[in-house]
Amino acid sequence: MSSLHEAMKVAALLLLSGLFLPGAFAQDHGRKFQGIGRDATPREVQAWDIDVRPDFKGLPKGSGSVDKGQEIWESKCASCHGVFGESNEVFSPLIGGTTKDDIKTGHVARLKDAAFPGRTTFMKVATVSTVWDYINRAMPWNAPKSLSHDEVYAVTAYLLNLADIVGPDFTLSDGNIAGVQARMPNRNGMTTDHAMWPGPEFVKNARPDTKAAACMKDCGPEPQIRSRLPEHASNNHGNLADQNRMVGAQHGMQTGSTPQTVPAAAANGKSAQAAPMAVLEKNGCVACHGMEQKIVGPAFSDVAGKHAGQAGYLIGKIRNGGSGVWGNVPMPPQPALSDDDAKAIADWLAGASR
Repeated sequence: MSSLHEAMKVAALLLLSGLFLPGAFAQDHGRKFQGIGRDATPREVQAWDIDVRPDFKGLPKGSGSVDKGQEIWESKCASCHGVFGESNEVFSPLIGGTTKDDIKTGHVARLKDAAFPGRTTFMKVATVSTVWDYINRAMPWNAPKSLSHDEVYAVTAYLLNLADIVGPDFTLSDGNIAGVQARMPNRNGMTTDHAMWPGPEFVKNARPDTKAAACMKDCGPEPQIRSRLPEHASNNHGNLADQNRMVGAQHGMQTGSTPQTVPAAAANGKSAQAAPMAVLEKNGCVACHGMEQKIVGPAFSDVAGKHAGQAGYLIGKIRNGGSGVWGNVPMPPQPALSDDDAKAIADWLAGASR
């Protein structure tokens, strides 16, 4: 045994020494840390490089009509943003507050009207590329990047029609989107004087966006700044402290005491079942429902408490959607949800309640 032990020690020393021999690393290729990482392949870069600039660089080819956009909107968008972009009590309205005169001048007059009750997206946004880009990368909320390019064109066309920028028979495409930009109500309301957009394409004689001088004497207390999730979203994906490594500077916040279960016992006296987190996250359920707090829809714990033991009823609601039980924000149907996933979610909710 001693000879085997000595042989293992020698092998380990040789292995460690080999790691630090010149040439044992991969080629540097100009990287800061030798032997760590590799150059991204063109396909990997392409998968991430999806932004669309105001000069339309990066815009993919495609097209979509207002009519097609309305179909997509009503099935995938209206539950959060309203049928006509008027939104609901959760999200800010997208449409409203712009006029035909604004389209002519490129300045939204009501932005300077303190008496106007709100600021919609199309009152503020200056570039149609921003609308297209955000829909493409972030919508629908529960399934980002799931829309095809043609579907993004169609949804954008529908919004443009709601804002009276294009007509009801319009088809938006990469070939005519620059013409649409010339009709954006607040196209002249944007400034680049802040120099936050680097590059000569957008900023001439760029300069810092602030002119503040550092305080050198009699300074106030040093500010403590940190990011914080809003209360309604803090436990959306479970307890963040359990999902981060304990090494390094970034440790997750305590956002819940029992992230994997709905608290308390079931109505029949049994313990609460473990939440099928993989199924909930895969199907985007946690985008609208928190474990113990309402987001867009009710908290899972509230649903479980109201419908304990009603797995069959819950399967139907999950499958077909509906409204009126938890308020006026409708839950859209979930046709892509598999039978097994629907049953797993319903069984969990039916067996666990406050």
